[in-house]
Amino acid sequence: MDLEKIGRELQRSGKAEKLRAVAESPDGRRLSAMLDPAELEKAAKSGDTEALKGILRQVLATNEGKRLAEMLGEAMK
Repeated sequence: MDLEKIGRELQRSGKAEKLRAVAESPDGRRLSAMLDPAELEKAAKSGDTEALKGILRQVLATNEGKRLAEMLGEAMK
């Protein structure tokens, strides 16, 4: 996966700003505080999909996570 290419496409389409707004929302900030950045980075860099799925399940089990997922879906339309 070429993250730089994805980033350029998000910028080109105007979705990068929408995603940034979602991340900076109150729900996004609360979820960010709940996550362990080192754990997330380790799972992402190693390609540990099971660990990433577990993190996603934890996030989506919260009200904030459910709202954030909804907001992300709208931002990506």
